[in-house]
Amino acid sequence: MNISNPTAPDLQTVKSTVQAHYAALSTATPDTVGRVLGQSLSDDCHWYGMHPFHEQTGARAIADVFWRPFLQAFTRVQRREDIFFAGLNEIDGFHGQWTCSMGHLMGLFDAPFLGIPATRKMAFLRYAEFNKVDNGRITRTALFVDLLHLMLQAGLTPLRAPQTGVHLVQPGPMTHDGLVMTGQDTAESARTLALINQLIGSIDHANAAEKPPSPQQELANDWTDNMIWWGPAGIGATYTIDRYIEQHQQPFRTGLSGRAFNGHLCRMSEGTYGGFFGWPNLTLSNANGFMGVPANDVRADMRVVDVYRRSGDKLAENWVFIDMLHFLKMQGVDVLAEIAR
Repeated sequence: MNISNPTAPDLQTVKSTVQAHYAALSTATPDTVGRVLGQSLSDDCHWYGMHPFHEQTGARAIADVFWRPFLQAFTRVQRREDIFFAGLNEIDGFHGQWTCSMGHLMGLFDAPFLGIPATRKMAFLRYAEFNKVDNGRITRTALFVDLLHLMLQAGLTPLRAPQTGVHLVQPGPMTHDGLVMTGQDTAESARTLALINQLIGSIDHANAAEKPPSPQQELANDWTDNMIWWGPAGIGATYTIDRYIEQHQQPFRTGLSGRAFNGHLCRMSEGTYGGFFGWPNLTLSNANGFMGVPANDVRADMRVVDVYRRSGDKLAENWVFIDMLHFLKMQGVDVLAEIAR
């Protein structure tokens, strides 16, 4: 696999295009958001959104399905951006130019959203967004938002089992350098991408080994000992290799089986930051019970975003988004319908 990760000279232009789009969105209202999106998005922009938004095409559909209802529910919205970088997409041979933005959309939760009751207090909607830019227009977008995280803030506990990690309004990088607004050393970007690719193959390599490594040995190849895994609501966040194994890896690998890796739509890096998303990334079976859902034989999909920070030769932090509502609904658990009862 080619991981040379060349840098296009106009990635700064790509960044400027997306940041201008965010600035325009910051002043949008439910009545104007469709027009605002139309100024930045191509007419055939393809948008990937988590359940219940799914895939949409064009500014009007994207506004009607997500942005207008969101802005009707949340007032005085701020984009609290913790990570922003750009890169060339390894999946298409380093041709596509993409940005990645991650943080929270914070506002006053003043009206119900998808049946989640309003609190009239501050609320934080975790988000990660990937945007592809062609000729100054956004042509593809993936917006992942953590709706279970919002439900917890509203006092709802819709899952059938407590999460194994901790619930937090998750901070940005410990190093406070996640907003990568200037060009980065291409060698550093390549190191980050190579490490992400190494991590992707670690599970298969461990399973294929004549003498499989312990979970601690497997993880130590790619992670610092004080790694932080900022997981999605339903699983939660966990800190250090040992606690990650206890609070996420072991429950995940014990409960789920038949893991099939479907690949990614975008995978890229810039400097010490990198990430990917898939649609879906994984298909697997809840063979032994997971997140309180009884064992079943359904082959269910996980649409996943991973955003990473590298420290030296290891990964140090990982922010993870999973379309949990879609994964659960494929198994017959409709969380949105249940909270509406």
